[in-house]
Amino acid sequence: MKTREIVADAALLSQIKLDLARQLIGAQCSGTLILAKLGLIGDLPACTDLTTKPWVIEAGVRVLDAPFVAHGNVATAGGCLSSQYLAGWMIARGGSIEDMQAAIHYVAPVGEKAETVERVTAVVSPFLAPAKATRAG
Repeated sequence: MKTREIVADAALLSQIKLDLARQLIGAQCSGTLILAKLGLIGDLPACTDLTTKPWVIEAGVRVLDAPFVAHGNVATAGGCLSSQYLAGWMIARGGSIEDMQAAIHYVAPVGEKAETVERVTAVVSPFLAPAKATRAG
């Protein structure tokens, strides 16, 4: 609710220190606006929620009609339930796709485990480096 106030505060934003070379950075919904104002998205497309979308566009970012996108070490997601994609991406980047699938299976709703793992894998896999796609790869 206060994201626009936060991004208007240059002194506050200057305190956020992120290193794209060493960190995985994920933003969901209005967090995408913060990344845009920090200059971490640049001219790459991003995802956000429908409420924040006009402000992200105003910040110069092309917003995708998608739940998740990643570019290098930065990922953005749109919608409250898109957190599963951010979590899956971070787990797969830090470990393997098998690690991600096991974690998503564990937290997925009963009766929807296989479908949830399949969906998260399908959304996240295109944004993983080939070396992270599988441990065998």
